[in-house]
Amino acid sequence: MDISSRLKQIKIENFIFIIYFGIILLSLYSNKIEKKYLIYRDENDKVKYRRLLILIFVIAVIVYAYYFYDSYKSVNEESQNSEVNKFNKLSFIASTLVLISGFIFLYIAYSDKDLNVELAFS
Repeated sequence: MDISSRLKQIKIENFIFIIYFGIILLSLYSNKIEKKYLIYRDENDKVKYRRLLILIFVIAVIVYAYYFYDSYKSVNEESQNSEVNKFNKLSFIASTLVLISGFIFLYIAYSDKDLNVELAFS
């Protein structure tokens, strides 16, 4: 990868870190709403909490999709160094698994209307 491409990639990654900060703030707020729901059993809080979870995981899946795409591009860029190729392939496998987990968490957040499953980033 040339320097200008890497600098562009770093700029995108910096933006993604800002998005992660937003996800953290949304997660803290959703925990507050969940706590309120558990104490008072207000259905409006339950709905609000589910919507926040769905929003959080939609944003996360978009971010994961970017990293999946970026890893895919790296795998397709053959390097002269076999060690680099191996690491690119491993990174692609990891990105694929993270993307799959994001879709699974999003499915659970959307489908679990009774909030039976605790969802958290691991």
